[in-house]
Amino acid sequence: MSNDMKQAALDYHALPIPGKLSIEISKPAETAKHLALAYSPGVAEPVREIAKDPENAYKYTGKGNLVAVISDGSAILGLGNLGPLASKPVMEGKSLLFKRFAGINSVDLEVNAESPQAFIDTVARIADTFGGINLEDIKAPECFEIERILIEQCDIPIFHDDQHGTAIVTAAGLINALELAQKQIQDAKIVCLGAGAAAIACMKLLVACGAKTENIYMLDRKGVIHTGREDLNQYKAMFANETNKRTLDDAVEGADVFIGLSGPNLLSAEQLKKMAANPVVFACSNPDPEISPALARETRSDVIMATGRSDYPNQVNNVLGFPFIFRGALDVRAKRINEEMKVAAVNALKDLAKQPVPAEVLTAYELEALEFGREYIIPKPTDPRLLGAISAAVAQAAVDSGVARLPYPQHYPLTSIEEVYG
Repeated sequence: MSNDMKQAALDYHALPIPGKLSIEISKPAETAKHLALAYSPGVAEPVREIAKDPENAYKYTGKGNLVAVISDGSAILGLGNLGPLASKPVMEGKSLLFKRFAGINSVDLEVNAESPQAFIDTVARIADTFGGINLEDIKAPECFEIERILIEQCDIPIFHDDQHGTAIVTAAGLINALELAQKQIQDAKIVCLGAGAAAIACMKLLVACGAKTENIYMLDRKGVIHTGREDLNQYKAMFANETNKRTLDDAVEGADVFIGLSGPNLLSAEQLKKMAANPVVFACSNPDPEISPALARETRSDVIMATGRSDYPNQVNNVLGFPFIFRGALDVRAKRINEEMKVAAVNALKDLAKQPVPAEVLTAYELEALEFGREYIIPKPTDPRLLGAISAAVAQAAVDSGVARLPYPQHYPLTSIEEVYG
């Protein structure tokens, strides 16, 4: 990042007031009567109703449209374990995106926990305050157990976006890329460089979408994850392949897909040359991908390329998923976000990329035209149709799979944030 950009980022967060969030009042509070209704004595009435039936909290408070973004700061972006307080700008940013893209009120909570169990206990004790919880920037493998236990203990959606948001967007883009390459996901040989939270979640969701585990070669810092290794945790072991391949050089030979969730410049031009015809490369390390798009295209004219960056085509961006997934889950009061809801989000996202692109998207990106193809396999984050398409698919999947407490909303599918409140 240039010095000018660094200063601009600092100024953005500091001026004119520090931070990116504020709290607004949603009811009149101008007169003595207003205050008597808002607080004492009027507030006693909804208190009594909620005491009779906890579900009334959704009727008389903002719980149903409130999501907490919670982190321990142990895996902040690509910066590592810098602690909970240092994660606050990221968590505020996530809350901003919830409000901007899906009309969801959101607060950030940074938990200084001495252990995963302490973090779990803290979150579980405050969960009733919220309609849903977005876990963020928690290191692997602890994040897997933290999410699993909180899902068991809490009766609201718990969603670790670093895992599932990345997986949903990756799966949608990959299925479309394979279609353009005239390949089927069940036949594709997939190399995944990286074995952290996002990588494992991506591979699990790809399997749910039709990929074969035996066709997946996952690599960590020690090389290919294979059945002969004795140093694997239970999450990596799910993708231990019975193979003689040991290095990235070995794994990419004839591979159809490379998915990088690791670090910069780890895929060489020579390795890309070894891949099959029409290779699909998702180089998602940020800000510097595993291979630069320029080098990849210079090396292979038939490559279909995606990155995590906004300045290249086909950005794998979590904002394409999590605001709308939570919108759909909240609107049917889902108990959890299950596999069926994730797959529904994948299908809605991949299908949207094949529809005509609205004029406002073309304007935002200063383009004259954009259509489904090698340079456009995933919708743009500014596409206003994401709200309606994904939230509707997720809500319907929640109803169909039995985790929704409310029926599919009559005002769906949404066409604007203004419709969020019915």
